[in-house]
Amino acid sequence: MLYRVDGHIVRVRITPEHRHSNLQNNVHGGALLAFIDVALFAAARGFGLITAGTAVTLDLNTQFIGGGKIGAPIEAQVEVLKETGRLLFLRGLVVQGDDEAKIAAFSATIRKPSPKPPKG
Repeated sequence: MLYRVDGHIVRVRITPEHRHSNLQNNVHGGALLAFIDVALFAAARGFGLITAGTAVTLDLNTQFIGGGKIGAPIEAQVEVLKETGRLLFLRGLVVQGDDEAKIAAFSATIRKPSPKPPKG
């Protein structure tokens, strides 16, 4: 998995393999959901909004738009809509190919890690 910050979007990329396929030999919806969830955290880290810790996904809404092809890179394009003291609101698209064919759209909320209490 690779990611890069591109202005206000973080681009996260993987190449799905046969083990990520469904019976129609497209990328399985469950594999896409797992990729999206990981991409949310890669984006949050890429923007410097969270570090390693106990952040969690509170919700993830996904609309499957088209089938993803096995063996061709897919990319999650993630943007932050809003950050509060404890929450991150994000949205994005999963695309594939030079024409960026849309595979899925998503929105999510991440709860950032709680601050550690002072020692002593």
